[in-house]
Amino acid sequence: MSKHSIYTMSFAKVYPHYVAKAEKKGRTKEEVDEIIRWLTGYSQEELEAQLEKQTDFETFFTEAPNLNPNRSLIKGVVCGVRVEDIEEPTMREIRYLDKLIDELAKGKTMDKILRK
Repeated sequence: MSKHSIYTMSFAKVYPHYVAKAEKKGRTKEEVDEIIRWLTGYSQEELEAQLEKQTDFETFFTEAPNLNPNRSLIKGVVCGVRVEDIEEPTMREIRYLDKLIDELAKGKTMDKILRK
């Protein structure tokens, strides 16, 4: 079975879309970065290095220093699919991030988004 095309797509190519989606709803790039750091365990410097290297999605999540154990609390539908029902680990991580960015754009507080 071939990999989904998102796996080989550069994270840096999609990142501006996450930021634009947030900013269009009055949120900030800093909040997007905080969500990504919370989910993956990357420091800000490590995140910026991954963006600069044009790392693909699969590598971005495979190399994540510390995937947040509370990410399993992320529930809901993204692109018509329940994130908690996605079995393929990399796709689930990608959809977790999509769901968190959706929540940011919908005006949820950072405490709720970061499952505090």
